Amino acid sequence: MMPERYDFSRSIDKIIPHLYNGIVVVRGPKGKVVFCNEKAAELFAIPRDNVHGKPVEDFMKLGELREAVLYGAGYENREILLFGRNQYVLSRCLSLSREPEHDMVIVFQDVSQDRLRNLEALNQELNAIIESSYDGLWITNGEGVTLRVNKSYENFSGIKAEEVVGRSLRDLVKEGYYSDSAALRALEKKEPVTLIHKIKTGKKAIVTANPIFDENGKIFLIITNVRDITLLDNLQQKLEELERLSKGYQYELQQLQKDSPIIGCSKSIQDVITLAMRVAEVDATIFLQGESGVGKGLIAELIHGNSKRKGPFIKVNCGAIPETLLESELFGYEKGAFTGARKDGKIGLFELANHGTLFLDEIAELPVLLQVKLLQALQDQAIYRVGGTRLIRLDLRIIAATNKDIGELVRQGTFREDLYYRLNVIPCILPPLRERKEDITLLINHFLGIYNKKFSVNKKLAPEAVDCLIDYSWPGNVREVENVIQRMVLLSGDVIERGDLPEFIRKTTRASGVKETGRSAAAENQNLRETLQELEKSRIEAALLMGGSTRRAARLLGIDQSTLVRKAKRYKIVSPPNESARR
Repeated sequence: MMPERYDFSRSIDKIIPHLYNGIVVVRGPKGKVVFCNEKAAELFAIPRDNVHGKPVEDFMKLGELREAVLYGAGYENREILLFGRNQYVLSRCLSLSREPEHDMVIVFQDVSQDRLRNLEALNQELNAIIESSYDGLWITNGEGVTLRVNKSYENFSGIKAEEVVGRSLRDLVKEGYYSDSAALRALEKKEPVTLIHKIKTGKKAIVTANPIFDENGKIFLIITNVRDITLLDNLQQKLEELERLSKGYQYELQQLQKDSPIIGCSKSIQDVITLAMRVAEVDATIFLQGESGVGKGLIAELIHGNSKRKGPFIKVNCGAIPETLLESELFGYEKGAFTGARKDGKIGLFELANHGTLFLDEIAELPVLLQVKLLQALQDQAIYRVGGTRLIRLDLRIIAATNKDIGELVRQGTFREDLYYRLNVIPCILPPLRERKEDITLLINHFLGIYNKKFSVNKKLAPEAVDCLIDYSWPGNVREVENVIQRMVLLSGDVIERGDLPEFIRKTTRASGVKETGRSAAAENQNLRETLQELEKSRIEAALLMGGSTRRAARLLGIDQSTLVRKAKRYKIVSPPNESARR
């Protein structure tokens, strides 16, 4: 029996405004069609002559409209995009009654090509935003069913979209995909939820789920932001481990510094101390390189003092012993070995250092002929005394040092290449003081304390004087610092002012940009000859202060001792105190 036709006149006032659109009227709860206009038939290819009384779902897919059409709930007066006959249409539901046999009017509107293109463009933009997100994005509907995940989430989690899309979060949690679900908690609490959970692939993530509400206050989407914290967690563990190691190293460094004669906090000098302590326990040959006065002798003593050797520490300056005596001093001699030899012979420095350490300072000054004998002694760990035939076995460590460019000397042929490689087992390069200016203040205070105590005074340095000392290049390095501070303690008042500093320091620092008060205009305009003379005088003063004698100062400057004495006399430079005492 055919259902009675719908009395159209009863609701004509509601239907008339929409007659230009497609219209379908259905009666619930089975959703039977009671009216269909030509436009609706065109949009959905509905056979108008054979549609009345049949379920509307036989002719079209209602999608999100289904609940409203069949049960009269939700989506009323809300635009829904449906796919009609090869095109998209917008649809609305209008309820004509609230009775069980309710009547629903479905209104369809063509979507123009322009609007369709706009919708497509908007969809592309949204896709681009979702896929370009650095964080993982997980989108679920209001029932907790996964709608979409982006590539970032796939890449980070190792879980592919096809594994989870269309599946309930509750099932995924039960199956062990995740330890917890922020989206489910947000669905329950109806508010944003943030938590940390573990993914089955082993990754850890910080997850924030944000519920999206419709106009009726119902959750229809949940956007979940997922950020990988596995790396952060690993970095945190590594940081904690580094902190533990750092504390251990700091303690070890403090213990080293207690036993170290080296003053300095710079990384470069601390690296040297650390290397020295590490090699102290092994009997490898060590080659110390660095400018004069940087502390090569102190490092050698540090290595010996922290070694397992019970013998003495013997230091020999290869440049301070005359060449004619150097061989007998190093290797000793038998009685009657040469004219003037002691009747009972003499033990050499090699034998004295047996079971200990022999420190060969200024090794570059060693004559070529002696270099051959030294190489043989190092290789054999044995020597012959001068004039002797008996092989003397030795057990000692060799530490060599030089302030010269030993590589250049090898190229020039003044230092044997084979000896260089034999000595250079463990190289240790000491930085000059100008490259570790952070240590200058420490050294100044250190030596100031020593000489204040030695001379029973309490001298202090004015800030301007300290700035000047820090700015100075210190070509004589630590040795020069000690000599200058000693001089200042002896010659200055209670407060060491900038004007109390040696002239060569003040002039040098002034030239590098430190202004000196009271500087005359004549000094600004001095000619080249005067400038060179002042520079020469200051360098001679510095060399004498550093070397302590005219002979050593001449060697530092690379000139003859007689030339140095003559120039010092011309500039009225007083000889070093130590040399005056010897005279």
